[in-house]
Amino acid sequence: MIRSYDGKAPRVHPTAFVSEFADVIGDVEIGEGSSVWPGAHVLADRGAITIGKHTNVQDNSIVRGDDGGVDIGDRVVIGHLVTCNARRVGDRVLLGSGSKVGGGAEISDDCLVASGSVVAGDMVVPALSLVVGSPSRIRGTVPERHLKAIAGLCDSYIEKAQRYKRQGNLESERV
Repeated sequence: MIRSYDGKAPRVHPTAFVSEFADVIGDVEIGEGSSVWPGAHVLADRGAITIGKHTNVQDNSIVRGDDGGVDIGDRVVIGHLVTCNARRVGDRVLLGSGSKVGGGAEISDDCLVASGSVVAGDMVVPALSLVVGSPSRIRGTVPERHLKAIAGLCDSYIEKAQRYKRQGNLESERV
């Protein structure tokens, strides 16, 4: 469902895919080629949310615009069951499945937050950081092979989203 809130309607790029089983509510902007998958909730009822180009918000994840909003960069992979209240997520970041990113946190470019990790609110994560654990700690630099894997995963979701868009929604086509 795509719904306005307090007079602010989501702005979804025509090339983006939003599942009919996802919620996108309020002051949300979704960029070119991005995707929001079934069960995901992008809720900008307390602050604006900007999702960049070619970013995917996977099944059952929540992005919530608390604390003045959320700015998510380009080519970001938000894995399944992620809760993201971050102030900023840079470009080419992977938030692993089941991770939680607290309000006010800032994740710089080219980072990997491991599955199940819990990033404390207001934590600032420098570029190329490998973030692991609950509570999370920076465990080093993201290996090149992981950066390539993130790029490949992102590419697969870009292609998958376009396939879904081409298939259309049969419910909306019934008369």
